[in-house]
Amino acid sequence: MIVCVCNAITEQEVREVSRSGARTPEAAYAALGCEPQCGTCLCYAQEIIDEEQKCSRRLHLVTSEAA
Repeated sequence: MIVCVCNAITEQEVREVSRSGARTPEAAYAALGCEPQCGTCLCYAQEIIDEEQKCSRRLHLVTSEAA
């Protein structure tokens, strides 16, 4: 799914850069070599980043408990 039409950024790309450490849409876009244009996508991009961070924290907790 396309998150940002202006930069042709997909949901998968936002998820990948979020897993690599991007915590804001601006940081995610910079990691992808671009920057927000019209800004319409920023809320949705942040939702994706927040979702990835929650998944990452859950995975970390499960892995820590198993150790």
